[in-house]
Amino acid sequence: MSTEIAPRTVHQPPLSLRDVETSAAAHVPPDIWDFISGGSGDEAVLRRNRDALDRVCLTPRVLRGHAEPSTAGLLLGSPTGLPTAVAPMAYQQLVDEQGELAAARAARADDVPYIASTLSSFTIEEITAQGAVTWFQLYWLRNRSRVVELVERAEAAGCQALVLTVDVPRMGRRLRDVRSGFSLPSAVRAANLPPTEAHTARMGLDGSSAIMRHTAEALEPALSWTDVEWLRERSRLPLVLKGILDTADAVRAVGAGADALVVSNHGGRQFDSAPASIDVLADVVAAVPDSCEIFLDSGVRSGTDILKALALGARGVLIGRPVLWGLACAGERGVRDVLSILRQELGDALAIGGCADLVDARRLRVTRETHCPNDHGGELH
Repeated sequence: MSTEIAPRTVHQPPLSLRDVETSAAAHVPPDIWDFISGGSGDEAVLRRNRDALDRVCLTPRVLRGHAEPSTAGLLLGSPTGLPTAVAPMAYQQLVDEQGELAAARAARADDVPYIASTLSSFTIEEITAQGAVTWFQLYWLRNRSRVVELVERAEAAGCQALVLTVDVPRMGRRLRDVRSGFSLPSAVRAANLPPTEAHTARMGLDGSSAIMRHTAEALEPALSWTDVEWLRERSRLPLVLKGILDTADAVRAVGAGADALVVSNHGGRQFDSAPASIDVLADVVAAVPDSCEIFLDSGVRSGTDILKALALGARGVLIGRPVLWGLACAGERGVRDVLSILRQELGDALAIGGCADLVDARRLRVTRETHCPNDHGGELH
């Protein structure tokens, strides 16, 4: 397996996230790029997420008299420069030596929350020390004492929310990783877990994904609402459930004590027949009280995408793969480039759409095109 990162060239600020993606693809070894970019099964949900966002149209308002719209928001009580949090993503040291630490510093500099993954390549304590508003993403492990330990560590380290991922009873079959026999290089590991509980992810076998084997070994497949209720009683931190798509689950989540929900299909990496997250967002928003904050995850690639999510009722969005692209291109500075592009694009979209701020964005009229103008016969481009 090739794990050498190519030397970086002189930094040229990108103009769009597509520019960042192109640069990252040229820089990252093919097997790691497939691990980052791939989805489950035939990757239908990857295509569906993008097509669905492209089909959403917003009707702009004119003569509104707003000179400089504000992109500032409030997520789980924390003021933010953008209605955005950095999504939880495992093993960020795969693309940059500083990995999660660099990304967290960029989040701090740009006033957005950083969500630290259970499977981070640096510890919770190391990540929170970077000074960002940090939320901790929890995978429910088979070893419940380890779950208790992680929650206690997150609280002690100053994390401001718990984000429980609920859509991984088992890992989706990601064929790119299976074909490459993907495993973690020796220098990268799940730093929050003891080495004896994380070594499987580094044991490569032909025709098998070591990450999939480790997930099956470590994660509890029978996570239930009883566990959510137990976690709610165990911690006073705001509780966010990530991976909600069905309105009945959304209602049940609020009843179990969730303070916020992430409408997400795991970026197309889990159930390959799932709907696009944006297509079910408005229904989930309508199903729960206003006191429950709703975030959109999966496929957001521009400031205009953020505006679409806000218009459909989301409080904010989670940004995933683009952060890894930025890390791969230029470390902390690359992540700041990504966040800067989103801030500029959202500001432009608000101004041209006739919105003074994020509250105004929720009043925009939303329609959907029947056919996506970028539909290429179902091929992934």
